[in-house]
Amino acid sequence: MQRRGLMLVLSSPSGAGKTTLSRRLLQSDPAIAMSVSATTRKPRPNEIDGQDYHFIDDAEFERRAKAGGFLEHAHVFGHRYGTPKKAVMAELEAGKDVLFDIDWQGTQQLRQQARDDVVSVFVLPPSHDELERRLRARAQDAEEVVQKRMAKAADEISHWAEYDYIIINDDVTRAQTQLETILAAERLKRIRQLGISAFARTLAS
Repeated sequence: MQRRGLMLVLSSPSGAGKTTLSRRLLQSDPAIAMSVSATTRKPRPNEIDGQDYHFIDDAEFERRAKAGGFLEHAHVFGHRYGTPKKAVMAELEAGKDVLFDIDWQGTQQLRQQARDDVVSVFVLPPSHDELERRLRARAQDAEEVVQKRMAKAADEISHWAEYDYIIINDDVTRAQTQLETILAAERLKRIRQLGISAFARTLAS
């Protein structure tokens, strides 16, 4: 059955687990592809250009933004992030779903351009203390950055009601199962099954 692709958005404050959930979903489901964002920040250890992010400078980012090359873009912690439009549209046209790891601002922009194709999920940590513990355990950011992320978390979490689904990530295996269930249900929606009308007519004739 031919199916219309969807854009699955995962958002959360840093440290709530959306990156881990994204990786698990990509490993378990070959029918979904990751949207690789462009960013002006420097790569972290072990990050690969073109796989984790497209690392570009400010001038190139601005050029692409003015040319309409991003589905969404924003400033986050002093750096710019954006979703390349051409790559996403190519995946959707090939019949694949696309996974987005973006914040609430990016999600709003994405909805403005492709409302019917967007399915949004917000991932919450089980507690404030656990969120801070996870951020410190990553050992990737300076103390000042950790404090900034904690301060920003309250603002990010305040946007939870703008999302279609909420997952509380107190157990990553359970959270993954919930995410996979959401995706399976959304794929079965009538509006996304492009051949269902013709198929149903053959059964009724």
